[in-house]
Amino acid sequence: MKKLIIILLSASFIMTSCSSNDRGELVGVQDRPTWYPSEPYGMVFIPQGSFNMGNSDQDVPYSLISPTKTVSVSSFWIDQTEITNNEYRQFVYWVRDSILRYRLGEDELVEGYEFIDVNNLDQPTFFQEYVQMNYPDSMQKHINWDPYLEWRTERYPSAEYTEIIESMYLPPEEMFMGKRTIDTRQLNYVYYTLNRQRAASRSNRVIFDYKDEDQDGEYFSYRDYIKENKEVSDRSSFFDGAILNIYPDTLAWVHDFTYSYNDPMHDKYFWHPAYDDYPVVGVSWKQASAFCNWRTKYRNDFLAKDGQSPEQEFRLPTEGEWEYSARGGQNNMTYPWGGPYSLNSSGCYLGNFKPRRGDLVADGGFYPVKATAYAPNGFNLYNMAGNVAEWTSTAFDAASYYYISDINANFEYNAFENDDETLKRKVIRGGSWKDVAYFMQVSTRDFEYQDTAKSYIGFRTVQSFLGRDIKDF
Repeated sequence: MKKLIIILLSASFIMTSCSSNDRGELVGVQDRPTWYPSEPYGMVFIPQGSFNMGNSDQDVPYSLISPTKTVSVSSFWIDQTEITNNEYRQFVYWVRDSILRYRLGEDELVEGYEFIDVNNLDQPTFFQEYVQMNYPDSMQKHINWDPYLEWRTERYPSAEYTEIIESMYLPPEEMFMGKRTIDTRQLNYVYYTLNRQRAASRSNRVIFDYKDEDQDGEYFSYRDYIKENKEVSDRSSFFDGAILNIYPDTLAWVHDFTYSYNDPMHDKYFWHPAYDDYPVVGVSWKQASAFCNWRTKYRNDFLAKDGQSPEQEFRLPTEGEWEYSARGGQNNMTYPWGGPYSLNSSGCYLGNFKPRRGDLVADGGFYPVKATAYAPNGFNLYNMAGNVAEWTSTAFDAASYYYISDINANFEYNAFENDDETLKRKVIRGGSWKDVAYFMQVSTRDFEYQDTAKSYIGFRTVQSFLGRDIKDF
């Protein structure tokens, strides 16, 4: 009997200790996961700050579109270099592999590459059973990334595998000199973005899906009411979807310059190992945005699998973030290196551009050079001036400096399906290998349409910092 009493008292003590022990005080939710900011590979931390954005020189005509405006920028990470050919190739290969794995999973005759399907599980959990009953079939299947993909023709495992993988290549009649080449027209990336501006512009109320009686005594569903009532928005209406071919336009080297022999760059620049560490070009604003979407998914999928908290999304920098980064912690200066000249005291050029009257080799380059060429600026960022111009997320408006906020200044719209041509003009910054020194100035603004790809425009990505400053951690 005594043993029974002791056991009951012990169980009571354990239950008490496992229950809330806050003594009725406001202590917040306990046992929250600890979090420490990890430094994204290849990125540099930019601390929050305030700076004078715009033209600081006495250029009266130019000051009409770039007047001086004091703005503040919150902390963020930014790529130390422009995205290189080899980094972008990782994105291309992921899309290629995902398409092949999907086709292999669809074919019932190819063994070992089946979808991970909750309907085929022997002992599904209660949650998986719930998914089977309530989710569309397309959300119940997942690509299986575990099996090895064999790309060597002599080791293809079966006739069915051979037929599917060869569908990824150009048909024989389109092969040049019989060379097997991946059909880049098939490299289409499907993704979705959240249109926050559309969400913010509508009246949104959350209504649980339960049934109630109307005035006539009949039952109705609030979920159906959401779809019918204009004042209450279905969250799916805030999603923007896109299917985009993500292979760079290598022909940009040909169509960008008339009466110019740039064929060798078209033939080798993107795929040859000699150019792995050179900035990727021929990428439109849409393709750069798709890369950011993929990089976010790729990173957060790994963190979720590892049981860690997700990170902020990768994205293109705003115009304000780009200029703040280019200034390298200095204000009222012309170039990222701080001085008003494009040469140092020894007479060496400090960036890759077109000096003098078109002497492209005077600065040591010709076309784009390695992404780590030349000395970095005060934030340890390479080629914020010259080499290749860079996409920003900001839509170009000549008068935007007069009305944009001084808090993380930006003029941005999702313009995938927008008919307003102004919103499809995206700001590019930094100048390129074929531009004169004027376009390398930190305050110079230029633009290009978002669906165009040029041999002199690349990009780098940013990621907002979670918190105030890295010193806080």
